[in-house]
Amino acid sequence: MTERLRGVLVVIEGIDGVGKSTLQRELARRWRRRGLRVHLTTEPSKGVSGQLARREAAGDPWVAAQAFTEDRRRSRPAVEAALRAGRVVVQDRSFYSTLAYQGSSLTFARRRALTVLQRKVARTPDRVLWLDLPVATAVGRMARRGRSREATEAVAVLRRARTAYRRLARGSGWVRLDARQSPAEVADAADRALAPWLARRLRPTRSGA
Repeated sequence: MTERLRGVLVVIEGIDGVGKSTLQRELARRWRRRGLRVHLTTEPSKGVSGQLARREAAGDPWVAAQAFTEDRRRSRPAVEAALRAGRVVVQDRSFYSTLAYQGSSLTFARRRALTVLQRKVARTPDRVLWLDLPVATAVGRMARRGRSREATEAVAVLRRARTAYRRLARGSGWVRLDARQSPAEVADAADRALAPWLARRLRPTRSGA
């Protein structure tokens, strides 16, 4: 049984180029101004295991999935410490990214095994904000960044991942956001969707971020 902690875990998901990190920063700014204690985290981590996962991302999908899973296992204690402290943990990506990217390239049997593994290793988010964006638009945004795309940002990969996200988003706790909107509009929509729920789950404090 998963331990019930005082804080909440909000995850931001979507294919590359949708604005996940931008939304993460903006929600943190807004919620801190309201007195909520916010903890930001990202997958993969910036540690050794996260670096390894990034290197494996373009290789064999099963091997890459295991690398991301190991990084996730190592990162979980820090996330749960923040939740025990009553913080709102806002996380850029989660095990759902592994299921969407690597999982969509696996056979049904291996994808099912990967799903079971993630449920054992990772903490299930309380809410998932899914930034949905057409692949062509996402590719155009990445091109404007002025850097070469990684293998996981190939059009075919992004299409598979977006399709996988559509399936995953049928689960409870998911909020679809139209990422074609401006960053401010996306943040407004996310804030409106979660504000009543946060008010029920948390009691704001003024003890800092």
